[in-house]
This record gives sequence, C-alpha cells and structure tokens, in this order.
Amino acid sequence: MNWHSWQDFVAMGGYGLYVWGAFGMTALVVALEATQLRARRRGLRRRLAGDAP
Repeated sequence: MNWHSWQDFVAMGGYGLYVWGAFGMTALVVALEATQLRARRRGLRRRLAGDAP
C-alpha cells in the first residue's frame, strides 16, 4: 500500500480505528502485565526475606 500523506497512513484505508485501537489495547495490556509482574516480584522478595507473613 502506498500512502500519500500521514492522514492516509493513520486512516489505513478505512481500517485505522481498528488497527490503532488494537495496537493501543495491546500496548495497554503489556504495560499492565509488566506492572503486575513487578508487584508480584516485590511481594515474593519480601515474603522470602521474612518481612511479610
């Protein structure tokens, strides 16, 4: 596909909302997963160190 402008690229031939929405949701889920993993890791380290019951 050839895009003649940035507007054409963002519109993605009429599928831009779907494409960019899917990209945004994927980025959000990956960021949430990383945040949850970080919290679990901190909790596990505390538990192993004996700081938490």
